[in-house]
Amino acid sequence: MVRFSLTDLNRSPGAIVEAAHRGPVELTGRGKRKFVLLSAEDYDRLVAPPRRAFHIQSMTQAELDFFYAGLGPAQSDEA
Repeated sequence: MVRFSLTDLNRSPGAIVEAAHRGPVELTGRGKRKFVLLSAEDYDRLVAPPRRAFHIQSMTQAELDFFYAGLGPAQSDEA
């Protein structure tokens, strides 16, 4: 992780923003970590609800109906 001081934030904010595009940036004050700057995409991934996996054999009928409805209309093999 790239590290900058809070003083650097005042002196060269552009360099810090560019670094944040590549990954998290640690901002320090008096040698101690104070903040971590993230891109919006990284933040969204961090706070996103966990994804839930299903095994089809353990799904309820309501879950199966919802799943199949999301697949769209059935396709016929006839051409």
